[in-house]
Amino acid sequence: MHAPVNALVGREAERAALSSFVTAPGGRSLVLKGEVGVGKSALLEHLTELAGQENHRVIRAVGVDAESDFPFAGLHQVLYPLLPHLDRLETSHRALFDVVFGRNAGAPPSVMTLAIAVLDLLALASSQQPLLLVVDDGQWFDGVSAEVCGFVGRRLTGSSVRLVVGLRSDVPSLFDTAALPELHVTTLSEEDAQRLLDLRHPRLDPRIRRIVLDEAQGNPLALLELPPFLAGRPLHGVEELLSHHGVPLPGRLEYVYGTRIEALGRPVRTELLRGALDGVGAGKAPDAARGSRYRMVDADEAAFSGLLDIDPMTGHFVFRHPLVRSTVVQKATPNERREAHAVLAREYRDDVERRATHLAASTIDPDEQVAAELDAAARSATRRGGALAAIAWLTRAAELSETPGERSRRLGDAAFIAGQAALPDRAQWLVHADLAPGGGSTPASVAASAYVALYRDGEVRSAHRQVVTALEALRDDGTGLPADEAEVRLVNLLMVTCQYAADADAWQRARALLDALGDRVPAQSLLFRDAWSDVVRHGAGARARLDRAFTELAHLNPWDLVRLGVTAYHLDVLSPYRTHLQRAVDREAGAGATASAMTMLHLIMLDQLAVGEWEEAERTGLRGLELATQHDHALFAHHSRAYLGQVAALRGQLERARELQAAVDSWARPRGVGFLSQIADAVGITAALSEGDYEAAYLYAIGITTPGSFEPCAHQASRTLLDLVEAALHTGRTEEARRHARAALDAGLPDVSPRLALLTYGALSLTAEQEQEAAAWYARAESLTEGVGFPFELARIRLARGVRLRHAQGPKAARQALLRAAESFEQLGADAWADRARAELRASGMATRSPSATALTWQEHRIAGLAASGLTNKEIGERMHLSPRTVSSHLYRVFPKLGITTRAALRDALGDTAEASHG
Repeated sequence: MHAPVNALVGREAERAALSSFVTAPGGRSLVLKGEVGVGKSALLEHLTELAGQENHRVIRAVGVDAESDFPFAGLHQVLYPLLPHLDRLETSHRALFDVVFGRNAGAPPSVMTLAIAVLDLLALASSQQPLLLVVDDGQWFDGVSAEVCGFVGRRLTGSSVRLVVGLRSDVPSLFDTAALPELHVTTLSEEDAQRLLDLRHPRLDPRIRRIVLDEAQGNPLALLELPPFLAGRPLHGVEELLSHHGVPLPGRLEYVYGTRIEALGRPVRTELLRGALDGVGAGKAPDAARGSRYRMVDADEAAFSGLLDIDPMTGHFVFRHPLVRSTVVQKATPNERREAHAVLAREYRDDVERRATHLAASTIDPDEQVAAELDAAARSATRRGGALAAIAWLTRAAELSETPGERSRRLGDAAFIAGQAALPDRAQWLVHADLAPGGGSTPASVAASAYVALYRDGEVRSAHRQVVTALEALRDDGTGLPADEAEVRLVNLLMVTCQYAADADAWQRARALLDALGDRVPAQSLLFRDAWSDVVRHGAGARARLDRAFTELAHLNPWDLVRLGVTAYHLDVLSPYRTHLQRAVDREAGAGATASAMTMLHLIMLDQLAVGEWEEAERTGLRGLELATQHDHALFAHHSRAYLGQVAALRGQLERARELQAAVDSWARPRGVGFLSQIADAVGITAALSEGDYEAAYLYAIGITTPGSFEPCAHQASRTLLDLVEAALHTGRTEEARRHARAALDAGLPDVSPRLALLTYGALSLTAEQEQEAAAWYARAESLTEGVGFPFELARIRLARGVRLRHAQGPKAARQALLRAAESFEQLGADAWADRARAELRASGMATRSPSATALTWQEHRIAGLAASGLTNKEIGERMHLSPRTVSSHLYRVFPKLGITTRAALRDALGDTAEASHG
């Protein structure tokens, strides 16, 4: 066994960079990246020693390939030593860590929510002594852990925490996109390579020395490991090594390690194999930080052979290098690996996911009990954002199933999750694995095929036909049995295809088909049918049904959350549920239900649009577009473009809005994707209204619905109510405007959603013939408690009311409504509308100012107002779906804009702004 050598050879630039990293003031992060064996671990060890000299507490963690699909596995290592500090955290943050450490089965937190809690925990832990977090082999960290560490690493400035991550350059990792500072670790120079070789292996035969230098090419691990392999048998060793010429360096080193492993006794090899299969660390990460792992015993022979080290913190054996661990597995026979997995499965009776991993690998013949345990592990992984692990376990469970029915069900489940994880090719493969030669389609195969046609290519007609045919067969089967999960998925997919088609005939046939299926259709599916098809005719009472469905949130799969979120959108009540979507989307976008995450981003964006957070909405839309494009999901990519077009139109970016409108319309209309065609028309309406082209706005609006009625199953028909009324009034079509406003009231739109109530009362106020009636309807619009959640619509109603009052009662009567409208438009960033409102104010005799470059944004104004009312940052964050840290950042920008330095001055400063506006 080699004695440790603390002194580094060469590496002057790296040592200088690491010294500066440790001694510079404030928190910071760094990534060390390089090839296998280049010396990253040695540099991390050197950094640890430097940090000890600077009185840092060091916490070490090591990524393990076997755990890369386990959510939170890496984070568990980092946080485990900090458990004593949890009691000092807020209750909500402690609850998050209970999920991470498996103490309860609550819904997994989002990356941002968890990362904020981790930042708070690190702040507490470093309050008395600075912290250095060292992560080696970070490329094997699970997706959630890597994203949390990346989020944390970008926000350490001003803290007493430092984070350093070692990465292999040949293995992709989520750290690659974390935007952390990088230090590239290269091989040693020829001179330094010779110095290291002579220091560790003096008196080496000159021929062997030359071969080692040539083969190692400056790689320190090769310089250390190749000489012992060749010593004592120079000619034979040289021949064996040269026979591997052209093999990548890790392969040659694995060959070197293999000869040592083969020389060990069988009991020692068995211990090494169990440790390797269970992910025992490589390096010096303490086992206390790694949680429970198999403890290798009686392995001193392997340590003397240079294969193991002893962890100085725990005294446990650890592998000297990850390549040792992988070589141990490669050298074992299949039977040896299965026996080791069986032992490990018994070790983890209480850990459903880890036990499943070993059971799956230890079982050969069909075994329903093992298959059921893998099934349970898959359900656990799905709820924790581990869709990839769930697919693997379900596939293996299908192989071990004892009946064709269970095998088919599990393959169907795996195919469905693969589709939701944006893996359509994998879904198709799983479906075909379930089809017997000459057999017909199954519900799972139809669903997988339809999802691919719909998501990837936007083939809504083809997908709809496939689903209808399958459900008609189910209707006619004569069994009367309750629908199984695969059949329920078909029912819900029918609703999805009908929604995207936005075709009344399709919805009518779907309703008839669901009626024929009777009790086989779940109540939740009926809620989707009513809310997604036509809220004007079927939306009354749906809000209460939605609230009941959300009570089961902790047990929902990501796609269930998406469907309920879509329902909330149609009912204009997304805001109360946005927090759940934001918590889920970061978790699912990585190794989870990626396709569901795309829709979650659409829903978050829609709520941001509704409440006036337009800059945030654009960022969310761009993120959704990037994710959909990356996974080749054309439907969701154009869905994102449609909503980005709406943002651009609202903000007066008319050229961009019309480019996006044209792109969406030209793609969606030929495919029969009426849902997106209608949004494209709505973009045209908004852009035309923004520039005052009321005739164009009117023509777009009547393309969606006829004045005085609401086109069946056209979701934009009710949403463009105010647009059509306003465009009709400005183009002299007064009677059409009045008829349309009255139709909204007669249809009961105020009972469907708060937004439709606001639009209906606003439209009635605009079109009322008598001033007394107009005032009454306007008062109802202003009195709606939830109306403030739709600031753009409310500002438009106020502007229209002010214009009417100026003409009917004179300038003074109009000023309050006009002023409030102008302020809202300015805060929203709706410049064209703000200009219109200021022009009306000037016509009313009020002096107006141009918006200052330092004017508060809509979100800043809202946060400042809530802070002025006495709410804490935490309370503001809960109300606006932001973290307390983000709220603090906004207030930090608000203070200089208002010319104040304290929170107590906010109320007066905001009052002064309002008075200045009154001019």
